[in-house]
Amino acid sequence: MVGSHAQVWKDSTLADTEPIRTVGFTTKVSFGIGQAAEGIKNNAFALFLLFFYVQVHGLSPSLAGTALFIALCFDAVSDPIAGYLSDTWRSRWGRRHPFMYASAVPLAVAFYFTFVPPEGLNQWALFTWLTIFTILTRAAMTLYHVPHIALGAELSDDYEERTTIVGYRTAFGIIGSLLVFASVTLFFPESDDGARGQLDNSNYPTFAAVCAIVMWVTIWISAIGTHKEIKHLPNHGAPQEPFALKVVFKESRLALQNSNFRALFLAVLVSFVMAGVTVSLNLFIFTFFWELDASALQMVLIVYPLGILVGTPLTRYFHRMFDKKPAVVWGTAWWAALQFLPVTLRLLGFFPENDSLILVPILVGVAFFQGAGVSQGIVSFGSMVADIVDEHELKTGRRQEGIFFAAVSFAAKATAGFGGLIAGFGLEFINWPTGDAIRTAADVPPETLVNLGLLYGPAVALFGFTAVWLYTRYGLNREKHAAILILLKVRRAERAAEGEMGGVSLD
Repeated sequence: MVGSHAQVWKDSTLADTEPIRTVGFTTKVSFGIGQAAEGIKNNAFALFLLFFYVQVHGLSPSLAGTALFIALCFDAVSDPIAGYLSDTWRSRWGRRHPFMYASAVPLAVAFYFTFVPPEGLNQWALFTWLTIFTILTRAAMTLYHVPHIALGAELSDDYEERTTIVGYRTAFGIIGSLLVFASVTLFFPESDDGARGQLDNSNYPTFAAVCAIVMWVTIWISAIGTHKEIKHLPNHGAPQEPFALKVVFKESRLALQNSNFRALFLAVLVSFVMAGVTVSLNLFIFTFFWELDASALQMVLIVYPLGILVGTPLTRYFHRMFDKKPAVVWGTAWWAALQFLPVTLRLLGFFPENDSLILVPILVGVAFFQGAGVSQGIVSFGSMVADIVDEHELKTGRRQEGIFFAAVSFAAKATAGFGGLIAGFGLEFINWPTGDAIRTAADVPPETLVNLGLLYGPAVALFGFTAVWLYTRYGLNREKHAAILILLKVRRAERAAEGEMGGVSLD
Protein backbone atom coordinates (compact mmCIF):
# COMPACT_ATOMS: atom_id res chain seq x y z
CA MET A 1 0.00 0.00 0.00
CA VAL A 2 2.74 2.43 0.92
CA GLY A 3 4.43 1.97 -2.41
CA SER A 4 1.46 3.66 -4.17
CA HIS A 5 1.42 6.69 -1.88
CA ALA A 6 3.53 8.89 -4.10
CA GLN A 7 0.75 8.97 -6.71
CA VAL A 8 -1.78 9.94 -4.06
CA TRP A 9 0.47 12.82 -3.02
CA LYS A 10 0.40 14.15 -6.58
CA ASP A 11 -3.41 14.12 -6.64
CA SER A 12 -4.36 17.75 -5.96
CA THR A 13 -7.96 16.81 -5.17
CA LEU A 14 -6.73 15.31 -1.91
CA ALA A 15 -4.24 18.03 -1.06
CA ASP A 16 -6.82 20.49 0.31
CA THR A 17 -7.49 18.55 3.49
CA GLU A 18 -7.55 20.17 6.94
CA PRO A 19 -4.36 22.02 7.99
CA ILE A 20 -1.74 20.14 9.97
CA ARG A 21 -1.78 21.11 13.64
CA THR A 22 1.32 22.64 15.22
CA VAL A 23 2.17 23.76 18.76
CA GLY A 24 3.72 26.87 20.29
CA PHE A 25 7.13 27.56 21.75
CA THR A 26 6.10 27.22 25.42
CA THR A 27 4.57 23.81 24.78
CA LYS A 28 7.72 22.61 23.04
CA VAL A 29 9.89 23.88 25.89
CA SER A 30 7.63 22.36 28.55
CA PHE A 31 7.62 19.03 26.75
CA GLY A 32 11.38 19.13 26.28
CA ILE A 33 12.12 19.92 29.93
CA GLY A 34 10.69 16.56 30.89
CA GLN A 35 13.53 14.81 29.08
CA ALA A 36 16.02 16.26 31.57
CA ALA A 37 14.82 13.68 34.10
CA GLU A 38 15.69 10.78 31.82
CA GLY A 39 18.98 12.45 30.90
CA ILE A 40 19.91 12.63 34.58
CA LYS A 41 18.86 9.09 35.41
CA ASN A 42 20.36 7.45 32.32
CA ASN A 43 23.71 9.21 32.57
CA ALA A 44 24.01 8.81 36.34
CA PHE A 45 23.34 5.10 35.95
CA ALA A 46 25.54 4.65 32.89
CA LEU A 47 28.47 6.74 34.12
CA PHE A 48 28.57 6.01 37.85
CA LEU A 49 26.59 2.87 38.70
CA LEU A 50 28.95 0.13 37.50
CA PHE A 51 32.01 2.06 38.70
CA PHE A 52 30.37 2.80 42.09
CA TYR A 53 29.52 -0.81 42.88
CA VAL A 54 32.69 -2.36 41.39
CA GLN A 55 35.40 0.14 42.31
CA VAL A 56 33.95 1.73 45.46
CA HIS A 57 32.11 -1.22 47.04
CA GLY A 58 34.16 -4.04 45.53
CA LEU A 59 31.28 -5.92 43.90
CA SER A 60 32.34 -8.45 41.29
CA PRO A 61 32.05 -6.84 37.79
CA SER A 62 30.12 -9.82 36.47
CA LEU A 63 27.63 -9.65 39.37
CA ALA A 64 27.20 -5.90 38.87
CA GLY A 65 26.66 -6.35 35.13
CA THR A 66 24.20 -9.18 35.79
CA ALA A 67 22.20 -7.01 38.19
CA LEU A 68 21.89 -4.30 35.54
CA PHE A 69 20.84 -6.88 32.97
CA ILE A 70 18.18 -8.39 35.26
CA ALA A 71 16.67 -4.93 35.66
CA LEU A 72 16.61 -4.60 31.87
CA CYS A 73 14.72 -7.91 31.63
CA PHE A 74 12.02 -6.41 33.84
CA ASP A 75 11.91 -3.48 31.43
CA ALA A 76 11.17 -5.93 28.62
CA VAL A 77 7.85 -6.52 30.38
CA SER A 78 7.17 -3.13 31.99
CA ASP A 79 7.84 -0.98 28.93
CA PRO A 80 5.17 -2.50 26.66
CA ILE A 81 2.76 -2.62 29.63
CA ALA A 82 3.27 1.10 30.20
CA GLY A 83 2.84 1.75 26.48
CA TYR A 84 -0.35 -0.28 26.28
CA LEU A 85 -1.86 1.26 29.41
CA SER A 86 -0.99 4.74 28.21
CA ASP A 87 -2.46 4.09 24.75
CA THR A 88 -5.75 2.83 26.19
CA TRP A 89 -6.14 4.99 29.32
CA ARG A 90 -9.25 7.14 29.61
CA SER A 91 -9.44 10.05 32.04
CA ARG A 92 -10.23 13.75 32.16
CA TRP A 93 -6.45 14.27 32.02
CA GLY A 94 -6.14 12.26 28.83
CA ARG A 95 -3.96 9.22 28.15
CA ARG A 96 -0.46 10.41 29.04
CA HIS A 97 -0.55 12.97 31.85
CA PRO A 98 -1.86 10.80 34.73
CA PHE A 99 1.23 8.60 34.44
CA MET A 100 3.56 11.58 34.17
CA TYR A 101 2.22 13.10 37.39
CA ALA A 102 2.20 9.81 39.31
CA SER A 103 5.75 8.69 38.56
CA ALA A 104 7.86 11.58 39.86
CA VAL A 105 8.05 10.83 43.60
CA PRO A 106 8.61 7.03 43.31
CA LEU A 107 11.38 7.70 40.78
CA ALA A 108 13.16 10.16 43.06
CA VAL A 109 13.02 7.86 46.10
CA ALA A 110 14.17 4.72 44.27
CA PHE A 111 17.00 6.57 42.52
CA TYR A 112 18.35 7.94 45.80
CA PHE A 113 18.52 4.57 47.54
CA THR A 114 20.23 2.96 44.55
CA PHE A 115 23.31 5.03 45.41
CA VAL A 116 23.03 4.65 49.20
CA PRO A 117 23.40 0.94 50.00
CA PRO A 118 23.84 0.00 53.69
CA GLU A 119 27.38 -0.40 54.94
CA GLY A 120 28.89 -3.86 55.43
CA LEU A 121 26.92 -5.80 52.80
CA ASN A 122 28.56 -8.92 51.42
CA GLN A 123 28.74 -9.68 47.69
CA TRP A 124 25.30 -11.28 47.37
CA ALA A 125 23.55 -8.74 49.60
CA LEU A 126 25.11 -5.91 47.60
CA PHE A 127 24.06 -7.63 44.37
CA THR A 128 20.49 -7.96 45.69
CA TRP A 129 20.35 -4.30 46.74
CA LEU A 130 21.61 -3.13 43.35
CA THR A 131 19.15 -5.37 41.52
CA ILE A 132 16.07 -4.36 43.54
CA PHE A 133 16.60 -0.61 43.49
CA THR A 134 17.69 -0.57 39.86
CA ILE A 135 14.45 -2.35 38.98
CA LEU A 136 12.38 0.09 41.06
CA THR A 137 14.09 3.12 39.51
CA ARG A 138 13.64 1.78 36.01
CA ALA A 139 9.99 0.90 36.62
CA ALA A 140 9.23 4.41 37.87
CA MET A 141 11.06 5.94 34.92
CA THR A 142 9.11 3.71 32.54
CA LEU A 143 5.83 4.89 34.07
CA TYR A 144 6.86 8.43 33.16
CA HIS A 145 9.06 8.19 30.10
CA VAL A 146 6.94 6.02 27.81
CA PRO A 147 3.84 8.28 28.07
CA HIS A 148 6.07 11.35 27.82
CA ILE A 149 7.77 10.45 24.54
CA ALA A 150 4.46 9.14 23.15
CA LEU A 151 2.98 12.56 23.94
CA GLY A 152 5.64 14.13 21.74
CA ALA A 153 4.42 12.19 18.71
CA GLU A 154 0.86 13.46 19.29
CA LEU A 155 1.66 17.16 19.60
CA SER A 156 2.04 17.66 15.84
CA ASP A 157 1.52 15.81 12.55
CA ASP A 158 3.96 18.00 10.62
CA TYR A 159 6.96 16.11 9.19
CA GLU A 160 9.50 18.83 10.00
CA GLU A 161 7.98 20.11 13.25
CA ARG A 162 8.22 16.61 14.67
CA THR A 163 11.95 16.91 14.18
CA THR A 164 11.87 20.23 16.06
CA ILE A 165 9.87 18.72 18.94
CA VAL A 166 12.32 15.83 19.20
CA GLY A 167 15.10 18.41 19.04
CA TYR A 168 13.73 20.18 22.12
CA ARG A 169 13.44 16.86 23.91
CA THR A 170 16.99 15.95 22.91
CA ALA A 171 18.36 19.33 23.98
CA PHE A 172 16.87 19.11 27.46
CA GLY A 173 17.99 15.50 27.75
CA ILE A 174 21.49 16.77 27.09
CA ILE A 175 21.05 19.47 29.73
CA GLY A 176 20.19 16.68 32.16
CA SER A 177 23.37 14.92 31.09
CA LEU A 178 25.36 18.09 31.63
CA LEU A 179 24.03 18.36 35.18
CA VAL A 180 25.41 14.89 35.86
CA PHE A 181 28.75 15.55 34.20
CA ALA A 182 29.13 18.95 35.87
CA SER A 183 28.82 17.18 39.20
CA VAL A 184 32.28 15.64 38.86
CA THR A 185 34.11 18.57 40.47
CA LEU A 186 31.11 19.65 42.56
CA PHE A 187 30.27 16.37 44.28
CA PHE A 188 33.46 14.36 43.64
CA PRO A 189 36.44 16.59 44.50
CA GLU A 190 39.86 15.05 44.87
CA SER A 191 40.90 14.19 48.42
CA ASP A 192 43.85 15.78 50.20
CA ASP A 193 46.09 12.87 49.15
CA GLY A 194 45.15 13.34 45.47
CA ALA A 195 42.78 10.35 45.23
CA ARG A 196 39.95 10.69 42.72
CA GLY A 197 36.66 11.81 44.32
CA GLN A 198 34.62 9.18 42.49
CA LEU A 199 36.37 6.57 44.66
CA ASP A 200 34.98 8.11 47.90
CA ASN A 201 31.72 6.52 49.02
CA SER A 202 30.76 9.52 51.17
CA ASN A 203 30.37 11.72 48.07
CA TYR A 204 27.49 9.74 46.56
CA PRO A 205 24.48 10.43 48.88
CA THR A 206 24.47 14.18 48.22
CA PHE A 207 24.90 13.59 44.50
CA ALA A 208 21.97 11.15 44.50
CA ALA A 209 19.72 13.48 46.51
CA VAL A 210 20.27 16.46 44.21
CA CYS A 211 19.67 14.36 41.09
CA ALA A 212 16.48 12.90 42.59
CA ILE A 213 15.04 16.31 43.42
CA VAL A 214 15.82 17.77 40.00
CA MET A 215 14.17 14.78 38.27
CA TRP A 216 11.05 15.19 40.40
CA VAL A 217 10.77 18.90 39.61
CA THR A 218 11.40 18.63 35.86
CA ILE A 219 8.82 15.88 35.43
CA TRP A 220 6.12 17.97 37.07
CA ILE A 221 7.12 21.07 35.11
CA SER A 222 6.72 19.08 31.88
CA ALA A 223 3.35 17.63 32.92
CA ILE A 224 1.97 20.98 34.07
CA GLY A 225 3.37 22.88 31.09
CA THR A 226 1.78 20.55 28.52
CA HIS A 227 -1.48 20.05 30.44
CA LYS A 228 -3.27 22.64 28.30
CA GLU A 229 -2.70 20.48 25.21
CA ILE A 230 -4.76 17.58 26.57
CA LYS A 231 -7.97 18.81 24.89
CA HIS A 232 -6.23 18.83 21.50
CA LEU A 233 -4.66 15.37 21.74
CA PRO A 234 -6.09 12.25 20.08
CA ASN A 235 -8.03 10.10 22.50
CA HIS A 236 -8.36 6.85 20.61
CA GLY A 237 -10.62 4.28 22.18
CA ALA A 238 -10.56 2.17 25.26
CA PRO A 239 -8.99 -1.32 25.14
CA GLN A 240 -10.54 -3.56 22.53
CA GLU A 241 -9.71 -6.50 24.79
CA PRO A 242 -9.47 -6.75 28.61
CA PHE A 243 -6.00 -6.00 29.89
CA ALA A 244 -3.71 -9.02 29.98
CA LEU A 245 -0.04 -9.57 29.30
CA LYS A 246 -0.90 -11.60 26.22
CA VAL A 247 -2.76 -8.59 24.82
CA VAL A 248 0.22 -6.32 25.49
CA PHE A 249 2.63 -8.64 23.72
CA LYS A 250 0.17 -9.20 20.90
CA GLU A 251 0.20 -5.43 20.30
CA SER A 252 4.01 -5.39 20.53
CA ARG A 253 4.32 -8.20 17.97
CA LEU A 254 1.96 -6.29 15.68
CA ALA A 255 4.24 -3.26 15.90
CA LEU A 256 7.33 -5.36 15.11
CA GLN A 257 5.64 -6.70 11.98
CA ASN A 258 6.20 -3.25 10.50
CA SER A 259 9.44 -3.71 8.55
CA ASN A 260 10.49 -0.07 8.90
CA PHE A 261 10.02 -0.14 12.65
CA ARG A 262 11.77 -3.48 12.97
CA ALA A 263 14.86 -2.15 11.17
CA LEU A 264 14.83 1.08 13.17
CA PHE A 265 14.30 -0.65 16.52
CA LEU A 266 17.13 -3.13 15.99
CA ALA A 267 19.47 -0.36 14.86
CA VAL A 268 18.59 1.83 17.83
CA LEU A 269 18.96 -1.12 20.21
CA VAL A 270 22.47 -1.86 18.90
CA SER A 271 23.34 1.86 19.04
CA PHE A 272 22.29 2.17 22.66
CA VAL A 273 24.13 -1.01 23.65
CA MET A 274 27.22 0.49 22.02
CA ALA A 275 26.73 3.73 23.93
CA GLY A 276 26.04 1.78 27.13
CA VAL A 277 29.32 -0.12 27.03
CA THR A 278 31.15 3.14 26.37
CA VAL A 279 29.54 5.14 29.16
CA SER A 280 29.80 2.26 31.64
CA LEU A 281 33.55 2.17 31.01
CA ASN A 282 34.08 5.94 30.87
CA LEU A 283 35.21 6.35 34.47
CA PHE A 284 37.52 3.35 34.13
CA ILE A 285 39.09 4.60 30.89
CA PHE A 286 39.42 8.24 31.95
CA THR A 287 40.66 7.44 35.45
CA PHE A 288 43.15 4.69 34.65
CA PHE A 289 43.87 4.66 30.88
CA TRP A 290 44.06 8.41 30.19
CA GLU A 291 44.75 9.33 33.87
CA LEU A 292 42.70 12.53 33.80
CA ASP A 293 42.31 14.64 36.91
CA ALA A 294 38.87 15.87 38.03
CA SER A 295 38.87 19.09 36.02
CA ALA A 296 40.06 17.42 32.80
CA LEU A 297 37.56 14.58 33.27
CA GLN A 298 34.72 17.03 33.72
CA MET A 299 35.78 18.98 30.65
CA VAL A 300 35.83 15.90 28.41
CA LEU A 301 32.50 14.69 29.75
CA ILE A 302 30.79 18.05 29.33
CA VAL A 303 31.89 18.89 25.79
CA TYR A 304 30.29 15.72 24.40
CA PRO A 305 26.71 16.76 25.27
CA LEU A 306 27.61 20.34 24.34
CA GLY A 307 28.48 18.99 20.91
CA ILE A 308 25.07 17.33 20.77
CA LEU A 309 23.42 20.63 21.72
CA VAL A 310 25.27 22.41 18.91
CA GLY A 311 24.43 19.70 16.39
CA THR A 312 20.76 19.27 17.36
CA PRO A 313 19.33 22.44 15.73
CA LEU A 314 21.28 21.61 12.57
CA THR A 315 19.37 18.35 12.20
CA ARG A 316 16.29 20.04 10.75
CA TYR A 317 18.39 21.60 7.96
CA PHE A 318 20.13 18.28 7.37
CA HIS A 319 16.68 16.67 6.98
CA ARG A 320 15.61 19.31 4.48
CA MET A 321 18.70 18.69 2.36
CA PHE A 322 19.12 14.92 2.70
CA ASP A 323 16.08 13.56 4.67
CA LYS A 324 16.07 11.60 7.92
CA LYS A 325 17.58 8.26 6.92
CA PRO A 326 20.90 9.72 5.63
CA ALA A 327 21.11 11.79 8.82
CA VAL A 328 20.80 8.81 11.14
CA VAL A 329 23.23 6.71 9.06
CA TRP A 330 25.84 9.47 8.89
CA GLY A 331 25.51 10.38 12.58
CA THR A 332 25.96 6.81 13.78
CA ALA A 333 28.93 6.13 11.50
CA TRP A 334 30.60 9.37 12.63
CA TRP A 335 30.19 8.39 16.29
CA ALA A 336 31.66 4.92 15.76
CA ALA A 337 34.67 6.27 13.86
CA LEU A 338 35.59 8.81 16.55
CA GLN A 339 35.05 6.19 19.25
CA PHE A 340 37.56 3.93 17.52
CA LEU A 341 40.36 6.36 16.70
CA PRO A 342 41.87 7.83 19.92
CA VAL A 343 42.31 4.57 21.86
CA THR A 344 43.44 2.67 18.77
CA LEU A 345 46.01 5.33 17.87
CA ARG A 346 47.32 5.27 21.45
CA LEU A 347 47.69 1.48 21.37
CA LEU A 348 49.57 1.81 18.07
CA GLY A 349 51.84 4.50 19.50
CA PHE A 350 50.53 7.42 17.41
CA PHE A 351 48.77 9.42 20.14
CA PRO A 352 50.16 11.84 22.78
CA GLU A 353 51.25 10.36 26.09
CA ASN A 354 49.30 11.05 29.28
CA ASP A 355 51.73 13.71 30.45
CA SER A 356 51.52 15.61 27.15
CA LEU A 357 50.05 19.14 27.24
CA ILE A 358 48.03 18.48 24.09
CA LEU A 359 46.35 15.27 25.29
CA VAL A 360 43.38 16.90 27.01
CA PRO A 361 42.69 19.43 24.21
CA ILE A 362 42.67 16.60 21.67
CA LEU A 363 40.33 14.46 23.77
CA VAL A 364 38.06 17.48 24.29
CA GLY A 365 37.97 18.18 20.55
CA VAL A 366 37.21 14.56 19.68
CA ALA A 367 34.41 14.43 22.27
CA PHE A 368 32.84 17.67 20.99
CA PHE A 369 32.81 16.63 17.32
CA GLN A 370 31.62 13.14 18.25
CA GLY A 371 28.63 14.70 20.02
CA ALA A 372 27.91 17.12 17.18
CA GLY A 373 27.82 14.23 14.72
CA VAL A 374 25.81 11.76 16.75
CA SER A 375 23.10 14.39 17.36
CA GLN A 376 21.98 13.77 13.77
CA GLY A 377 21.26 10.17 14.67
CA ILE A 378 19.65 10.87 18.06
CA VAL A 379 17.15 13.43 16.77
CA SER A 380 16.48 11.60 13.50
CA PHE A 381 15.41 8.26 14.93
CA GLY A 382 12.99 9.88 17.40
CA SER A 383 11.35 11.75 14.55
CA MET A 384 11.33 8.62 12.38
CA VAL A 385 9.39 6.62 14.98
CA ALA A 386 6.63 9.26 14.97
CA ASP A 387 6.38 8.83 11.18
CA ILE A 388 6.16 5.06 11.56
CA VAL A 389 3.21 5.47 13.95
CA ASP A 390 1.32 7.14 11.10
CA GLU A 391 2.22 4.33 8.70
CA HIS A 392 1.08 1.78 11.28
CA GLU A 393 -2.28 3.51 11.75
CA LEU A 394 -2.84 3.53 8.01
CA LYS A 395 -2.12 -0.20 7.75
CA THR A 396 -3.94 -1.40 10.88
CA GLY A 397 -6.36 1.33 11.96
CA ARG A 398 -4.66 1.47 15.38
CA ARG A 399 -3.00 4.56 16.83
CA GLN A 400 -0.34 3.19 19.21
CA GLU A 401 2.31 5.76 20.05
CA GLY A 402 2.72 4.17 23.48
CA ILE A 403 3.61 0.73 22.16
CA PHE A 404 6.11 2.09 19.61
CA PHE A 405 7.79 4.48 22.01
CA ALA A 406 7.86 1.80 24.70
CA ALA A 407 10.20 -0.08 22.38
CA VAL A 408 12.32 3.06 21.99
CA SER A 409 12.34 3.48 25.78
CA PHE A 410 13.45 -0.14 26.17
CA ALA A 411 16.24 0.41 23.65
CA ALA A 412 17.40 3.50 25.56
CA LYS A 413 17.48 1.54 28.80
CA ALA A 414 19.69 -1.02 27.10
CA THR A 415 22.39 1.62 27.59
CA ALA A 416 22.75 0.62 31.23
CA GLY A 417 21.30 -2.89 30.87
CA PHE A 418 22.99 -4.67 27.99
CA GLY A 419 25.77 -2.10 28.07
CA GLY A 420 26.40 -2.70 31.76
CA LEU A 421 26.26 -6.46 31.29
CA ILE A 422 28.81 -6.44 28.45
CA ALA A 423 31.02 -3.95 30.27
CA GLY A 424 30.84 -5.95 33.51
CA PHE A 425 31.72 -9.27 31.92
CA GLY A 426 34.33 -7.52 29.79
CA LEU A 427 36.04 -6.25 32.93
CA GLU A 428 35.81 -9.71 34.46
CA PHE A 429 37.29 -11.23 31.31
CA ILE A 430 40.34 -8.93 31.39
CA ASN A 431 40.76 -9.57 35.16
CA TRP A 432 40.16 -5.97 36.16
CA PRO A 433 41.20 -5.35 39.81
CA THR A 434 38.30 -4.19 42.01
CA GLY A 435 37.89 -2.31 45.29
CA ASP A 436 38.96 1.10 46.56
CA ALA A 437 42.57 -0.04 46.99
CA ILE A 438 43.01 0.54 43.24
CA ARG A 439 43.81 4.26 43.29
CA THR A 440 45.89 4.98 40.17
CA ALA A 441 47.02 3.44 36.89
CA ALA A 442 50.14 2.19 38.68
CA ASP A 443 47.90 -0.22 40.61
CA VAL A 444 46.69 -1.86 37.37
CA PRO A 445 48.84 -4.32 35.34
CA PRO A 446 49.92 -2.76 32.00
CA GLU A 447 48.44 -5.61 29.95
CA THR A 448 45.10 -5.07 31.69
CA LEU A 449 45.13 -1.40 30.69
CA VAL A 450 45.80 -2.42 27.07
CA ASN A 451 42.87 -4.83 27.18
CA LEU A 452 40.66 -2.08 28.65
CA GLY A 453 41.57 0.11 25.67
CA LEU A 454 40.71 -2.68 23.21
CA LEU A 455 37.37 -3.20 24.92
CA TYR A 456 36.53 0.53 24.97
CA GLY A 457 37.63 1.37 21.41
CA PRO A 458 37.68 -1.24 18.63
CA ALA A 459 35.24 -3.68 20.28
CA VAL A 460 32.61 -1.00 20.89
CA ALA A 461 33.00 0.49 17.39
CA LEU A 462 31.84 -2.83 15.88
CA PHE A 463 28.40 -2.20 17.38
CA GLY A 464 28.27 1.18 15.64
CA PHE A 465 28.99 -0.14 12.19
CA THR A 466 26.40 -2.90 12.72
CA ALA A 467 23.82 -0.24 13.58
CA VAL A 468 24.69 1.68 10.40
CA TRP A 469 23.88 -1.36 8.28
CA LEU A 470 20.56 -1.86 10.07
CA TYR A 471 19.56 1.77 9.51
CA THR A 472 19.97 1.29 5.77
CA ARG A 473 17.00 -1.11 5.88
CA TYR A 474 14.60 1.73 6.79
CA GLY A 475 12.28 2.71 3.92
CA LEU A 476 10.22 5.83 4.72
CA ASN A 477 11.04 9.29 3.35
CA ARG A 478 9.42 12.72 3.12
CA GLU A 479 7.28 11.97 0.05
CA LYS A 480 6.00 8.64 1.36
CA HIS A 481 5.10 10.17 4.72
CA ALA A 482 3.21 13.05 3.06
CA ALA A 483 1.17 10.50 1.10
CA ILE A 484 0.47 8.54 4.29
CA LEU A 485 -0.89 11.65 6.02
CA ILE A 486 -3.25 12.41 3.14
CA LEU A 487 -4.59 8.86 3.12
CA LEU A 488 -4.95 8.93 6.91
CA LYS A 489 -7.06 12.09 6.78
CA VAL A 490 -9.30 10.56 4.13
CA ARG A 491 -9.60 7.37 6.20
CA ARG A 492 -10.43 9.30 9.37
CA ALA A 493 -13.03 11.39 7.54
CA GLU A 494 -14.68 8.23 6.23
CA ARG A 495 -14.78 6.71 9.73
CA ALA A 496 -16.26 9.91 11.15
CA ALA A 497 -18.93 9.94 8.47
CA GLU A 498 -19.77 6.31 9.15
CA GLY A 499 -20.14 7.15 12.84
CA GLU A 500 -22.51 10.02 12.08
CA MET A 501 -24.63 7.68 9.92
CA GLY A 502 -24.91 5.10 12.67
CA GLY A 503 -22.13 2.89 11.42
CA VAL A 504 -23.50 2.53 7.86
CA SER A 505 -20.68 2.27 5.35
CA LEU A 506 -20.37 5.05 2.78
CA ASP A 507 -19.31 2.46 0.26
